Amino acid sequence: MKRLAKQFLVTVLLAIPSLTAFGQQGKTVYDKTCALCHATGLAEAPKFGNAADWAPRLAKGTNALYASALTGTPRGMPARGGNLDLKDAEVKAAVDYMLSKVSPAKPVAAKEPAREAAKEPVVAAAAAKPGDADVNAFNRLMRPAARQNPPPTEDGIHDPANEATQSLQPPRSAFAGLPRANAGNRIDWVAALGQKKIQPRWDRADAKASGFVLDLNIVREVKGSMPDVVYPHKQHTEWLDCSNCHPAIFIPQKGANQISMAEIMMGRKCGVCHGKVAFPVSECRLCHSKNKESPTLTASKPETKP
Repeated sequence: MKRLAKQFLVTVLLAIPSLTAFGQQGKTVYDKTCALCHATGLAEAPKFGNAADWAPRLAKGTNALYASALTGTPRGMPARGGNLDLKDAEVKAAVDYMLSKVSPAKPVAAKEPAREAAKEPVVAAAAAKPGDADVNAFNRLMRPAARQNPPPTEDGIHDPANEATQSLQPPRSAFAGLPRANAGNRIDWVAALGQKKIQPRWDRADAKASGFVLDLNIVREVKGSMPDVVYPHKQHTEWLDCSNCHPAIFIPQKGANQISMAEIMMGRKCGVCHGKVAFPVSECRLCHSKNKESPTLTASKPETKP
């Protein structure tokens, strides 16, 4: 019996390094692939460590979570997190790692509403002050629709104590006749410009001045299952002069720009505008709009006997 017990103990001890390596593998996959969405809750992904986000998913069972991670979901999650090179075991390890870090949200005392509001990605209307950095923080346009386009006295930009602020037209009134969108401030500005609902002045001093509009699409191939990115110069140059982007943000040379979602989510590259004054990165399909071409299979001709 002692010999069997000793053998069992040796087997368990030998298994510990492999278990540790398995956990490390899940963390590595999460850091490289999954964190892009799950660290911030991008596109309604369950946020890392947030029990409330994960509860309805856990109710369906671990196997259902594995299946969603492997094959993707209709709501926007790509298969294997967009990295088709991941093996089944690696994807499952990442799921297990995220589940191991789920912890209940800490309750906040009712007497500290201001502190809780400060944790929001957007400045709370009642506590907003002119000049607050969070007003133009990255992804501020991802706030719920009910909190979009507040009146000037509550937007955190204008001085609510200034009497002139009261006379400014509320955005919701100004935007009433404009085409709608499902993101940002809920206005399709490209459509509004195309329909001549708005006619922004190109030059501050010269009302008759017009800018140079470049009708050129650039396609950036994307690894994984996500569609390729199409960058339309036309929609951008209708609003901006080339000097707004080149060369400070993008070097106008093929292969000279390293663009990644991590860069964008840190407010660089495309993130200089998107999420701040242009639609947020939650609208994946507005950029990832070119489906990958399926490889064509050449059918072999049947052999014919002479």
